[in-house]
Amino acid sequence: MSAIVSHNSDSATAPVQPEATSVWRKNVWPRLKPGLLAVTFPLLMLAFWQLATAGNSASLIPTPYDVWQEMRDLAVGGINDDAYSGTLLTHLIASVSRVYGGFALALIVALPLGMLIGRVPLIRQIVEPSVQILRPVPVTAWLPLSMIIFGLGPRSAFFLVFLGAFYPILINTIFGVRSVEPRLFEAASMLGCTGSAQFFHVVLPAALPSIFTGMRLGLGFAWVVIVVGEMTGVPTGLGAIIMEARQLSRTEIVICGMITIGVAGFLSDWLIMKIGRRLLSWSPAHG
Repeated sequence: MSAIVSHNSDSATAPVQPEATSVWRKNVWPRLKPGLLAVTFPLLMLAFWQLATAGNSASLIPTPYDVWQEMRDLAVGGINDDAYSGTLLTHLIASVSRVYGGFALALIVALPLGMLIGRVPLIRQIVEPSVQILRPVPVTAWLPLSMIIFGLGPRSAFFLVFLGAFYPILINTIFGVRSVEPRLFEAASMLGCTGSAQFFHVVLPAALPSIFTGMRLGLGFAWVVIVVGEMTGVPTGLGAIIMEARQLSRTEIVICGMITIGVAGFLSDWLIMKIGRRLLSWSPAHG
């Protein structure tokens, strides 16, 4: 009798394992896989970094643990108790305000200008040659001139960030507007959409994918430029502490600043992507 009960029990539980495996493969693993793949390369880099720096006291490159300790001290203090302890949030807020402020101004100027250059041939003939001449000039080349015009301080940093974000937004807006297919205008005219109404119902929706690409590039480049911008004598900001730490040979602070800028830039790009996907849900390429 007991053998029969045991046999029935085994037969009842036998299908559970394949079913659990199927649930894992269909539901759990597809969700975990992107995250696991994303952290593989950083973990390999950390392992290489640790192997390259561990036990080498003469190296100017700190170990990952030293950088982690410095990051904690920058964030909350209580470890080194120096001038940088607990100041990370202050510097981050200063840099974020300059990056997003410069990016917003670039967006306000570049979007309408790009629309006009893309749609009005006369304005394109007048303005575009000057834009193409000035665009290759590096932002670092503007640094001395910005300090002369705006003086030392946040205004120079703000201008350089604006300049770094301006051209990617402008060029992509022009490209998006000029890439609108003429058949869309013909179809809109047949439906009674003429004149300025075509701008809102045809040009702007068709150019939005390119505009959002320009916004992503512009905001990303704004984070690249912030270090150069904050070389202009500003007391706070991630670029400012990176430059100060470089002069003091505090490499761990330099790396902490780099990591913080990287994470902030990643989150900024993620935010633009989320907004773009919401506004471009109608587009098959952004579904």
